[in-house]
Amino acid sequence: MTDAPLTARLSQLRETHREAMGRLGLLHRPWVLLGGAPEPTMPADLLASHARIDINNSGLAAKQRGWDPADLTVRRPVESWKVFPDLETKALLWYNARPRWRQRWKLMRQRRAKIGALVSLDPDDREAINQALLGPEILTVGELGKPSTGIAALCYGLFLGVPEIVLSGFSFSRAGHSYDTLARPRLQIAEDRYALARLREDKRVATSEPELAEDLGLRLWKP
Repeated sequence: MTDAPLTARLSQLRETHREAMGRLGLLHRPWVLLGGAPEPTMPADLLASHARIDINNSGLAAKQRGWDPADLTVRRPVESWKVFPDLETKALLWYNARPRWRQRWKLMRQRRAKIGALVSLDPDDREAINQALLGPEILTVGELGKPSTGIAALCYGLFLGVPEIVLSGFSFSRAGHSYDTLARPRLQIAEDRYALARLREDKRVATSEPELAEDLGLRLWKP
């Protein structure tokens, strides 16, 4: 984190979400974040030893590979449910500013989805956490001035004190997404590069992607 002291709001958020992740058994476990880049590098040892955190619709790629439901799915509110209508996850961290009852009503409408515990985080609080980790300079980087959902999940876990977070399915060179065939361009590249350059010295951060480790100097995860 930056050297600036946490605001009262951030201190409260940290305790609230530490409690939530603790109830889910995820606070003291290492995480592997499954991003949306095609052909994610996910060694069997990593899948067995770390809690799997799916980003947006990457759980579809996991299901296609025969993996169990994610321990946690991190999802932005505008992500399409049409891509993966039968999402199954043990818990959902939803970046959503709507009242809790509206969130639950929305989830109830996804009749094919099987979602366990719901943990919500206002998008403004998500960005406050990002800035606490990356500094306010992130606001001046790229077109949006904020990192992607996957890198925000990395910041969230580090903010809470998760012991290790490994990035799988994150790439700046592989176009498209693992869960569709549209070859959509990857967004927020400048922001994510900036964020990972700031976080690469944190000993808790690693990647299973050799190209990403070489590109940014991130620690390459090994069993």
